[in-house]
Amino acid sequence: MKSPHRLRFAAAFLALAFVARAPAATFDLSTATIADIQAAMDAGALTSEKLVQLYLARIQAYDTNGPKLASVLHLNANALEEARALDAERKAKGPRGPFHGVPVVAKDVFDTVDMPTTGGYVALKGVKPTKDAFVIRKLREAGAIILAKLNQSDWYTQPANIAASSLGGNTLNPYDLTRTPGWSSSGTGAAIAAVFGAVGLGSETGFSIRTPTSDSNLYGLSTTSGLISRDGQMWSFVTGERGGPMTRNMYDLAATLDVIAGFDTFDLWTAQSLGQMPMEPYTSFIDANGLRGARVGVLKEGWDFTPSDPEVVELAKKSIAIWSANGAKVFDPISFGFDLAQMLQANGGGSQFERIAAIDHYLARQGPGYPFKNAKELLGAAGDIPIRANDTAGLKNPKDLDRDPEYRASLAGKEALREATIALMDKYRLDALIFPHKLVKPVQLGPRREREGTYRSNGLSPRTGLPAMIVPMGFTADGNPVGLEILGRPWSEPTLIKLASGYEAVTPHLRKLPATTPSLPGERFEY
Repeated sequence: MKSPHRLRFAAAFLALAFVARAPAATFDLSTATIADIQAAMDAGALTSEKLVQLYLARIQAYDTNGPKLASVLHLNANALEEARALDAERKAKGPRGPFHGVPVVAKDVFDTVDMPTTGGYVALKGVKPTKDAFVIRKLREAGAIILAKLNQSDWYTQPANIAASSLGGNTLNPYDLTRTPGWSSSGTGAAIAAVFGAVGLGSETGFSIRTPTSDSNLYGLSTTSGLISRDGQMWSFVTGERGGPMTRNMYDLAATLDVIAGFDTFDLWTAQSLGQMPMEPYTSFIDANGLRGARVGVLKEGWDFTPSDPEVVELAKKSIAIWSANGAKVFDPISFGFDLAQMLQANGGGSQFERIAAIDHYLARQGPGYPFKNAKELLGAAGDIPIRANDTAGLKNPKDLDRDPEYRASLAGKEALREATIALMDKYRLDALIFPHKLVKPVQLGPRREREGTYRSNGLSPRTGLPAMIVPMGFTADGNPVGLEILGRPWSEPTLIKLASGYEAVTPHLRKLPATTPSLPGERFEY
């Protein structure tokens, strides 16, 4: 008979052995952050090559086949080769940082020297730019793999359907295949919602980061104008165009900002960021208790945009109630005291004046082999597809941006609105303003003429150049996502990250994988 001492020792040994064999962590592709990806790679449970294969399998299953979302225009044919090289580098030297071996997908307005950059415009099919965009170069230097270029609203023409491109047609919203996943950055919204990459890049002239983020149940940031370079990005709005991250979680958003934000000598608009960026990484501002002690104002005029769906209004109210329930001081309502929608309409965004100059500037960075030298040549290649009326007018009657009185009046109006917005936050000593990004679900697919008038965007952020974060508010009864907007002060991205991550921490139920793109075998494992 064994002694009690030996029995206790044997039991303890078996317990230790069980603990040693017990899984340390669970990896799930649909919910994994970049930090989770790196942890799995560091543990030897995942490689960049395997990760690329998982994303490619989803693209094949759900973009090419299945619901056929049509979010991808171009795939990186060398992605697996790049992944293997980064795996070898990791083994030899260790990771470069959080993005080492991580696949990123980008709207097709960002130049990629190894893939075409088309803006969804059929006349640019197969045309590769001369060099990478600034943000693409920064991501590659950080170890990221640019896996795919994404569909969007056509950058240069107006196809018959709303939010479509002449090259790729309509991208479908994976939460409701009868609707768009936003407008210009629609492909990024759908691709990130359907988990075709770890992180997505979108761009915004008017509402094309914020609306696709809202329509795709994501987190997205339109930064302070001047924080991120537009070099090598198709644009319309010299004094306001922005690129930015669209992600499934706040950590990935902040990590992306750490890579792509900052001064660029090829876009001197970014000189405004000098001395304004935080001394610590943006990821350091992630705070699960970020709502506690915050001071935010619910903007009365944020509810004045039409149309308005009572169901979405109720979701917005519930979303705002979460703030006060988790320690924020909420001032509801606060008001400009003027008609914001009318003010925005009266003071156009600037792209109607600057767009032809912006196109010419983009083309000027291309090498001698590029097929178009100026906006007239590029827009003239549209064939039977109509170009925008403003572009036709801009080509016939070029604007003198130095002296045009209407343009100057627009600039003055934008500055007045910026000052009024900051003054309103100063009056109540607010960290941010909050309001529903819009009061309707995603727009239905269909003819442009029947759909365009169904949505009026809140252009406060692009008009003022102030940063705006979108976070999920939840879903309508029929499964369509909508988002809340958090508008901050100039260069307040750290504050917005703190607020949004605090909101994220108490609302995990507001994000989910689309039913049309469920998990595939091998995407979840223990290690």
